[in-house]
Amino acid sequence: MDAEMPADQTDPAPGTPRFFGYGSLVNRRTHAYPEARPLVARGWRRVWRHTALRPVAFLTAVRGDGEIEGLSAGVPGGDWSALDEREAAYIRAPLPGGEAIYHIPDGMHGAPSETHPILLSYVDVVVQGYLTEFGEAGVGRFFETTDGWDAPIHDDRSAPLYARATPLEPEETALVDRWLARVT
Repeated sequence: MDAEMPADQTDPAPGTPRFFGYGSLVNRRTHAYPEARPLVARGWRRVWRHTALRPVAFLTAVRGDGEIEGLSAGVPGGDWSALDEREAAYIRAPLPGGEAIYHIPDGMHGAPSETHPILLSYVDVVVQGYLTEFGEAGVGRFFETTDGWDAPIHDDRSAPLYARATPLEPEETALVDRWLARVT
């Protein structure tokens, strides 16, 4: 279970606690955490899941073969309270590189269902982040390295239920829709 930073990246603030985001935290429009930079977490897979703590499905990371591309960012002053509140349905666990990853432990989550669907507004936010950070190839890797696309998806674009929904450009909407048509 490895975390790997691109060779040209260095930690501009040694000793600052960092987290690894692999879903909506990849979209910088949803947060103001400093010094965000690309990171790959090896030994993890991203998957759609739900828990009793939320009425809809969301992304989590599970240990296993694979790797997850995302962003690492600093936690100002080491104050985890705001991030812990945002990620309340998850536990925070350390990665070997020093970052923390939020995930739901095995046995504490289930597959999405009609009563716990994936919100399209959430998918939109995540894809917008991957497009900005990693380009269209990164969007492809997001879809290809995420399990659980056979889940029901609730189209809430016209009235987003996701708290951090961001508007998409028409090209971004079309990109999301093309990829969803491939994986669902």
